[in-house]
Amino acid sequence: MKFAGLQKTSLLDYPGYVASVLFTPGCNLHCPYCYNWRIAFQPSPPFLSEKDALEILRQRKRYVDAIVITGGEPTIHNDLPTFLKMTKVENFIVKLDTNGFRPDILEDCLPYLDYVALDVKTSPRKYHMLGAGDVSPLLKSIDLLKSGKVSYEFRITVVPEVVVARDIEEIGELCRGAERLILQQFFPENAYEGCFKQLNPYSVEILHLFASILRNYVNEVLVRYL
Repeated sequence: MKFAGLQKTSLLDYPGYVASVLFTPGCNLHCPYCYNWRIAFQPSPPFLSEKDALEILRQRKRYVDAIVITGGEPTIHNDLPTFLKMTKVENFIVKLDTNGFRPDILEDCLPYLDYVALDVKTSPRKYHMLGAGDVSPLLKSIDLLKSGKVSYEFRITVVPEVVVARDIEEIGELCRGAERLILQQFFPENAYEGCFKQLNPYSVEILHLFASILRNYVNEVLVRYL
């Protein structure tokens, strides 16, 4: 297991906890609005080894409560479950961020996770915009988390054009009965493709309108602006 970077302290990535964040290189999607595209699409050395990462995390124990594994896409790395097992031996609270396209790896990770955030990026019919053809792996991951083996949230980064009102209805149906759903504001400044840097994010009023629609499907719907 290797990592493209480590953020020693974050108050945002795992709400309620002070966390260290590990970033894995590479991704199995190609979202044109990706803000972490250097790690996702163009990862380059030097990489951090799992041995060195664990040593840094041990040294951070007095300052942090938890670890967040994010990317890129962590589940493209087949040795992720083994690394997560090592973090649990160290008694860390662990959260995983994923796009849901490796349900096999996700399932293997669940015994070592305290929380999963799965990005539902748009309605299934529009995932071709993000480089995905077959969305059945995503559907399997959604159902896996709904089974309740670990606490979780579904997240939607509300990117204009990628997510419109019709998509919100379809995502709501997809997530029906879920534990929690988060709407996240889109920030265009660091988007991968230039055309997305020119997009104006939805207004606060529109975000809350979308949230009210989603409450017909999911009991707890929150809006995050950061």
